[in-house]
Amino acid sequence: MKGFDSLILAAVLWLPALPPLHAQDLDAGRPQIENALRAAERGDYRAQDFPAVASHPLNGWVEFADLSRNVNTLSRARGEAFLKRYAGQAVAERFRDHWLAALARRQEWPAFLAAWQPNDDAGLRCAWLNARQATGHLDDAWTADAQAVWTSSGKSLPNACDPVFALLASRGGLGPELRWQRIDLAAEAGQTGVMRHIARDLRSADEALANDYAAFIDAPHARALDWPKTERSRQMAMYGLMRQGRRDPDLAERQLPAYANALDMSAAQRGQVQYQIALWTVASYLPDSARRLDEVPDAAYDERLHEWQVREAMARGDWRNALRALRRMPAAQRDDSRWRYFEARLAEKTGEAAEARRLYALAARASTFHGFLAADTLGLPYALCPWEPDDTAAAKAAIARDPAIVRAMELWKLERSGWAVQEWKSAMARFDDTQRRLAVEVAQDNAWFDRAVFYLGQNPDEYRLYSLRFPLHHDAAIRREAARHALDPAWVAAEIRAESVFNSRARSPADARGLMQVLPSTGAATAKKLGRAWGGAGSLYDADTNIALGTAYLREVLDKYGLPYVAIGAYNAGPTPTARWLSQRPNYDADFWIETVSYKETREYIARVLAFSVIYDWRLNGDALPLSERMQGRIDAPRKAFACPSA
Repeated sequence: MKGFDSLILAAVLWLPALPPLHAQDLDAGRPQIENALRAAERGDYRAQDFPAVASHPLNGWVEFADLSRNVNTLSRARGEAFLKRYAGQAVAERFRDHWLAALARRQEWPAFLAAWQPNDDAGLRCAWLNARQATGHLDDAWTADAQAVWTSSGKSLPNACDPVFALLASRGGLGPELRWQRIDLAAEAGQTGVMRHIARDLRSADEALANDYAAFIDAPHARALDWPKTERSRQMAMYGLMRQGRRDPDLAERQLPAYANALDMSAAQRGQVQYQIALWTVASYLPDSARRLDEVPDAAYDERLHEWQVREAMARGDWRNALRALRRMPAAQRDDSRWRYFEARLAEKTGEAAEARRLYALAARASTFHGFLAADTLGLPYALCPWEPDDTAAAKAAIARDPAIVRAMELWKLERSGWAVQEWKSAMARFDDTQRRLAVEVAQDNAWFDRAVFYLGQNPDEYRLYSLRFPLHHDAAIRREAARHALDPAWVAAEIRAESVFNSRARSPADARGLMQVLPSTGAATAKKLGRAWGGAGSLYDADTNIALGTAYLREVLDKYGLPYVAIGAYNAGPTPTARWLSQRPNYDADFWIETVSYKETREYIARVLAFSVIYDWRLNGDALPLSERMQGRIDAPRKAFACPSA
């Protein structure tokens, strides 16, 4: 063995560790580790009751759970011993934050300083400053560090910072200039309460002005017309009018001229207000959208507003102005396959047939939703250049044996996903591209599929790792339930990839659960319609149950809307916005309808699921139903091949 493989093995072998456990040993010991963790969290853990823990890779996490429960009374010796014993491991860094917070509450400042490592948490940074002050380290460096925390955010800072700032002020380190600096940050962040709080320590005239600034940001008022004509006043007027533009674009447009003239606002400041007025007008396709977009100065345009100008003209069927707006985009944005496709589409509609074909051909080189549509237009095979790296089994095995990866996989299997992610990140911080890719393979072998989504794509070739980026799990259930409900299994797989990345334990903030992110209420209603016993919300974490109910519901949505691309939008956004979009643009071509959906999340979700359907068709069958046919629900059309375009 030589080269990369031997380097990995050497790196693993030097790490201090107990003798490695085989996979079967880990499997056998998992129930005891799970019970030990639960006991530790309950507060009745005794090491002698769990003999397997001492030699298990997760022994540190069991000890962490045990110590964390009583961290407020934990002795300094035990806390420091834990940090030393697990130095360099994710569990030590997780514990360190708990330990530092406990030591700060206990005001055990020497112990705090002994455990301290640089930290981005503002509360802990202020505790660090308190510790330095309490131990006699009050110097110029302390002042500079305290001032850095003060100016780190316009948002409210933790209570631990109050004594720091009081001491800083008493030492003359928090003068009016720094107070105004933080008021400016708070104004930019829209934190008017913070502005008022800071203003209390300014002299009375400045306090009154700062409070008036805050009041204007909350609701523009006529007093601002008499503000001093300073750059700060102009910025405050801009922030207030920008917020007004988001709430009430019509009112903001009426108010802008008076304040701009009274305070001599710059063209850039006016432009930022006009930007918000236009954006929040066009995002709902309100009247005057086109005019307001045209009035935004070129310097204030960004990618988002360029997109909305194209979208707004499309929504009105104004193809020439849509094309004109698209050609205003920066070259890098315009060269994306989406906008190449739409430039071709719009050129075709406005009589530029030759240019349209050229642009379609460029777009068709991309393995994306719009690239696939362009290929359909020209009758080309779909572009796909899969990469299957020629890694050795030994190289992958070495990564699988990396202690942090072992711990991450075990924690994942024990449904301790937060801890698993910390171990994963610890490994990623020292892995190179090849090691990272192999780690994703190991994660996939352990049914942790979203690692490919979050950790591949750091270099362009990684987008070609389709077998990793588009996992295929539970395929027998997908095929069975898709056939039962007369759905394309590639579509069902694509929905699962978009909803949960094949994480059967996924749960959304809205309480959607499992592979297809089914709400408990939807699951219960669907089970009733199917005459199927309902096992409660927890049953949605069972893969077969979730696929059965999710696929039945998808069929129900498709029956309601008739067209798959509309059904996909409704699956994501719900019936009310879908009905609005259909009424606003009835009989629109599918590609234009999707692009003019007003919700960014849903607009991108529809395109993503449809593109994923093509790739999963390739994974399942080696070829694919044409995307243009799939969008219309025509599933019996002649199928298409895939080919890698030549350089």
